[in-house]
Amino acid sequence: MPLIPEEPQIHESAQGPRATPASGRTAPTPRPVPGPRPAAPPRPGRPGPLRPTPPVQRTPRDVAAPKPGPAAPAASAPTSAPAPAKPQIQLIPASVEGALDAAEEAVDLLLESGRAPGDVLVITTGEPHPWAAHELSFGEAAYWAQHDARDDVFYADAAVAGRAASRPVVVVAVNGGTDTVVATALPLALSRAGALLIVCGDPQQINAVLGVGV
Repeated sequence: MPLIPEEPQIHESAQGPRATPASGRTAPTPRPVPGPRPAAPPRPGRPGPLRPTPPVQRTPRDVAAPKPGPAAPAASAPTSAPAPAKPQIQLIPASVEGALDAAEEAVDLLLESGRAPGDVLVITTGEPHPWAAHELSFGEAAYWAQHDARDDVFYADAAVAGRAASRPVVVVAVNGGTDTVVATALPLALSRAGALLIVCGDPQQINAVLGVGV
């Protein structure tokens, strides 16, 4: 008979362990939590529509780029600049004997006005300038070395003036020489003058050679 009361005890113990697994099962209940994770995909979807918006802003920037395009034709304008490259011509009336002195005075005035000595080239059609004759006595190499240095006024005879380089100001002393020499020296001097050509001599002869009323 004592066995009968033991049977309900067994049932109670069976109920006990059932309760424990129930409590253990409550812990795994958060498993459905990963279910809401699919809500995350809509988040990356949101930046997606934002990305197309910036390209819309880039398009107006691209429209601004063609605007500098018309600036390119402006560069063609400087091509017309070479036109005013012709130097000014000044005539100082002087006799054959006084042409060299007139040229010297012109050089002095140029230097006093602020012209650098290396900017001036003097060409003589008759007797060479005393400076040129003196420097040539040391040899042509030393003479032309001073020309290349461009640190002082350079004097050249019309016969060798073609070897001289261009300078901003060229002064010509028509102090003699044949008409052919003068006719050759003046156009050459004009081609060597960057800004100003000063010719000292007979106005009629100079105008006849240059073909302009100076």
